[in-house]
Amino acid sequence: MTNAERGNDIDPRLLEILVCPVTKQALAYDREKQELVSKAAGIAFPIRDGIPIMLVDEARKLDEPA
Repeated sequence: MTNAERGNDIDPRLLEILVCPVTKQALAYDREKQELVSKAAGIAFPIRDGIPIMLVDEARKLDEPA
């Protein structure tokens, strides 16, 4: 079983196709915080159980603590 399958990491193939729903730009993966970061929009989307939650209402503003 891979890390992605255990929920500890995200599938690299998924990172290649996901974009920010606000800016449509690429996302950066923050492994430590388990987030996908949109630097252009200034928000981070949580990853729960290996699943990115790509809802703006669930996103954290980058100036807020994780």
